[in-house]
Amino acid sequence: MEGNELRVTLINHSTLLLQQSGSHILTDPIWSERPSPVSFIGPKRHRPPGIRFRDLPAIDLVIVSHNHYDHLDVATLHRLQWRDRPRIVTPLGNAKLMARHGIGGAIELDWWQAVPIGALVVTCVPAQHFSARSISDRNKNLWSGFVIGAPSGNVYFAGDTGWGAHFERIGKRFDPIRLALLPIGSYLPRWFMQPAHIDPAQAVDAHLALGARTSVAVHFGTFALGDDGEDEPLDDLRHALAAKGNPRVLALDHGEGREIE
Repeated sequence: MEGNELRVTLINHSTLLLQQSGSHILTDPIWSERPSPVSFIGPKRHRPPGIRFRDLPAIDLVIVSHNHYDHLDVATLHRLQWRDRPRIVTPLGNAKLMARHGIGGAIELDWWQAVPIGALVVTCVPAQHFSARSISDRNKNLWSGFVIGAPSGNVYFAGDTGWGAHFERIGKRFDPIRLALLPIGSYLPRWFMQPAHIDPAQAVDAHLALGARTSVAVHFGTFALGDDGEDEPLDDLRHALAAKGNPRVLALDHGEGREIE
């Protein structure tokens, strides 16, 4: 899409297709059946991706927020690299991990670092989370959110994150944020999930702290990664929105696209 047009499509989990400023962008792409180091163990997806892989447009840019298996999916990244050769941007340490799996050329950024990609500027921003792919590598790689700056406006992708002052800081630095992509799932039980995952009510608070014009809910309805059920995040989001005067936080169906004002 050219000019000021911006379109977002929820594919599944934290995988979204962004179309802005002539670029096709994927966030944390996963088309695999399970987010796992092996194909036969781990939580199986509840539903197929909202867009079949073969129906994707040519992808120019891939954003990978951290190294958890439901966000850095090696099999999907291989397919994208073989088909489209997109630029991949990720936090520190993850390019080396990808290279060990034959996925070369990823650009690593620290928090607040930025890189130009065509008409876009991609900035790595803080998140309250952690990283690990095994019992021996916890927090050895960085995790983050990203802001994608373009003539069509700023898009904030939170990745996975708990609550923190970073939402307000990001909102002030990148004001105005035209679109925020905020996780709402895998938040129960709170005693365990709270440090690393916001709940639906906090996603609404994050939307307000960011000053985003529009937010879209992500990270729900695909994999059972917490005690919240398949529909519970959406139910809790509806209650939270009603309690806050129904700010513009959208819950798209899987495969649904929306033009963003």
